[in-house]
Amino acid sequence: MSKSLIHRITPFFAARVRRNHSLLVSSYSSSSSPALHDSSLQSSYPSLDSVHMTDNCIKRMRELQASEETADEKVLRLSVETGGCSGLQYVFNLDETTNPDDRVFERGGVKLVVDDISYDFVKGATVDYVEELIRSAFLVTTNPSAVGGCSCKSSFMVKQ
Repeated sequence: MSKSLIHRITPFFAARVRRNHSLLVSSYSSSSSPALHDSSLQSSYPSLDSVHMTDNCIKRMRELQASEETADEKVLRLSVETGGCSGLQYVFNLDETTNPDDRVFERGGVKLVVDDISYDFVKGATVDYVEELIRSAFLVTTNPSAVGGCSCKSSFMVKQ
């Protein structure tokens, strides 16, 4: 027994991590969907700092905008509040205004607005629209800032 088990399996895991990383990087760089950026700070923030919208999210927002008879353009507002079973919860609203401290992410003519305080909790997240038996709703499907949450994806815990 010249090497311990850990010394024998470490190269295997290191190779797998490198392979997965290269697959993720190549998949991300060749993706056809444009990255969402804060429109006012587009050149200074990489796409990992933006909040992304899926095609389903964009499709549903277009449907909602078309059904509204007002001339004001509706935007999807994502905010984070205390509460929920995991400590913090996502709140989605249709809004007609943006505030000076809002970050605006746009894709396909649809705007997602996040206030500055909530942005720190959802940076790099992906917003989707899902239709299930129990509900149809906008949801945050992935959030790099979250370490856990409830099964309904309405609330989450942040990294310490």
